[in-house]
Amino acid sequence: MIPVQPDRFLADLHALRQFGASGIGKGVIRPAYSDADIEARKWLAGRMAEAGLKPRFDPVGNLFGLAGDRSLLMGSHSDSQPEGGWLDGALGVICGLEVARAAKEAGGPPVSVVSFQDEEGRWGVTTGSTVWRGKLSLEDADRLTDHGGLSFGDARARMADLAGDWVSPEMFTGFMEAHIEQGPWLEQSGETIGVVNAIVGIRDMRITFTGQQNHAGTTPMHLRRDAFQGLAAFNAKIAERFKGLVTDATVWTIGHVALTPSASSIVPGKAVFSMQWRDGDAARLDRMERIIRDTAAEVADERGLGLSFGEMLGLDPVDMDARLQDALAEAAEEVAPGKWRRMPSGALHDATNLSHLMPVSMMFVPSIGGISHDFTEDTDEADLVAGLNVLARAAAKL
Repeated sequence: MIPVQPDRFLADLHALRQFGASGIGKGVIRPAYSDADIEARKWLAGRMAEAGLKPRFDPVGNLFGLAGDRSLLMGSHSDSQPEGGWLDGALGVICGLEVARAAKEAGGPPVSVVSFQDEEGRWGVTTGSTVWRGKLSLEDADRLTDHGGLSFGDARARMADLAGDWVSPEMFTGFMEAHIEQGPWLEQSGETIGVVNAIVGIRDMRITFTGQQNHAGTTPMHLRRDAFQGLAAFNAKIAERFKGLVTDATVWTIGHVALTPSASSIVPGKAVFSMQWRDGDAARLDRMERIIRDTAAEVADERGLGLSFGEMLGLDPVDMDARLQDALAEAAEEVAPGKWRRMPSGALHDATNLSHLMPVSMMFVPSIGGISHDFTEDTDEADLVAGLNVLARAAAKL
């Protein structure tokens, strides 16, 4: 048994919340490479050093607290959505820190901890762990831009004074990630722990319709090449086209729209929007992509619009490692007898990338109201501590 200290764990979790605190509930505003994110990472590095770990920043700002040449890796991410919750990602990092610290104090087993950079996808999808995995080169990552036009290369230059060499994945025997569920199922069933058996896949790209900017008062409706109306038509058509292909678990979202020139009295000449879709079947994700591209082309042709697609980003669905998953399941039964379940993750996590480098597993605790990516995101502290104890017991078993 690894003798974790719940009070110390909760104190660190609340301390991390102060970096980028929104002033609304427990919410945080800590996007990747923001001042709050960089200060939080510096604070985390200090806590890792105090715990007897060796802190290391890599070239993209991923922060590792290393316990030795061969260790179990735990963690998640500490960046947030533009309007984020205090636990998304942060819980996994602080759980990992506490287990690593307690293991160090007890003389083993060796546990390292990591906070990956830009998991929330300001520049794409799980950017930090995608580059570390080797799926995305640093050169290609540097050319990515956020919705404001800032490049990843310019953003990571803000941490150049902290950056060191890459940390080899061969240092780690496996990866465990604790996380809030970000959904309603555990709370609704009165359960305390979710042992994740698989993570869905995701696809994400930007689509641009280009029409003709014109006067909103003098341009007849039948002569307009309105880029936003193209977006509206695409959104209506895509739901119909997906019928017969998607399942109840399939989701898709247009979550970001930028109109040019975005003025009340001007017909929009350009609409740039994000298109994201998720499913547990990689072949279905690919078929959805074909439908998306074909539908966008059809709308553009019907309305006399130009069409372009941004870079396709995404990750395929992955199964969790059976051995690590079983260790979590045994620990869950010890901590919360009969109040746990095996379940898939509908949200994407860094564990997806790490599954290509080492055995991985994940554990969920309930989200109050099923709410996440919002300032009101929260979890009962008793459930947070239960999750910590499950993680510590599973690590000891391994």
